[in-house]
Amino acid sequence: MKVAGSSISVFNQVYRSSIRLYSASTAQNALKNTSITAEEMSHFNALASSWWDVEGPQRILHKMNLLRMDFIHSTIRDHLKLNKPGTPIEDEIYIPPYGIDLLPKEIKTRIVAEQESRRNEILKKSSLKALDVGCGGGILSESLARLPFIGSVKGIDLSNEVLEAAKMHRKKDPFFTSMHPKKLQYELTAIEDLSKGENYDIITMFEMLEHVTYPAKVLEEALSRVKVGGWVFISTINRDFISWFTTIFMGEHVLRIVPVGTHNLEKYIDQTEIKDWIEKDHETPKSFKVMKSSGCIYLPAYGWKFTSNPDVGNYFMAIQRQS
Repeated sequence: MKVAGSSISVFNQVYRSSIRLYSASTAQNALKNTSITAEEMSHFNALASSWWDVEGPQRILHKMNLLRMDFIHSTIRDHLKLNKPGTPIEDEIYIPPYGIDLLPKEIKTRIVAEQESRRNEILKKSSLKALDVGCGGGILSESLARLPFIGSVKGIDLSNEVLEAAKMHRKKDPFFTSMHPKKLQYELTAIEDLSKGENYDIITMFEMLEHVTYPAKVLEEALSRVKVGGWVFISTINRDFISWFTTIFMGEHVLRIVPVGTHNLEKYIDQTEIKDWIEKDHETPKSFKVMKSSGCIYLPAYGWKFTSNPDVGNYFMAIQRQS
């Protein structure tokens, strides 16, 4: 990895004394570059049988899945190219060069309706290929596979127990067993073991970077497998006091909505660290761009909610391959 100025990316050094230091030599000698520790593997294996219990230990993930899907769907939809190169002028959708709110209401309504119609048309013809890295029991994988513009989903994980939970749940659903038997597949593998020619339109890595030993390697592997114009969606947690207080102290020990031992503050990653690595430190910064970052917070009496500050607590990030 490159060093930008006098600072070292979090992916090279999360803390100066951290064992998560990453370099090509240390990563190559690791058992699995994208693996989690034996303790964490044991922790998640123990949760396999209750993965799909919406009121069980993973209930907070079930609630968060609503935000996950909103973030993915809105990001893809909002960044569709409404006028492809070569589109006849008479068929082009008008895109104002200024704020649409400045237009009269009737004109604004018509323009928005035309844009939404074109987005629906584009998505209806789409059949995107998705990879869910660290899919666990398949909560997100199943939701992705239900989207009409998704052609196929592969969920990968390193825990055989949670993958079995995912496969068992898939078998109970006629949507996957009868109507779309090949749309959702699961595989026990690490992302670096996938074929180099296996590329995707969408790669998701939700609630997993804070658990792996080498987060830089995981993200690097994902970026190398996303198609031009495709998306890498991630969600993880900022390394700050509020994150510790909400996710560990309150979430695990007080409210007990998350199993004790799920999180480790030292493995949290600030969203600015990932953004800087993508746009400055990464070997091909011009090829990728962080298009969107959104914070989110869990409110016990409400559920998960987006916030305007991605620098505090949990956050989502959308990275698009430009070239």
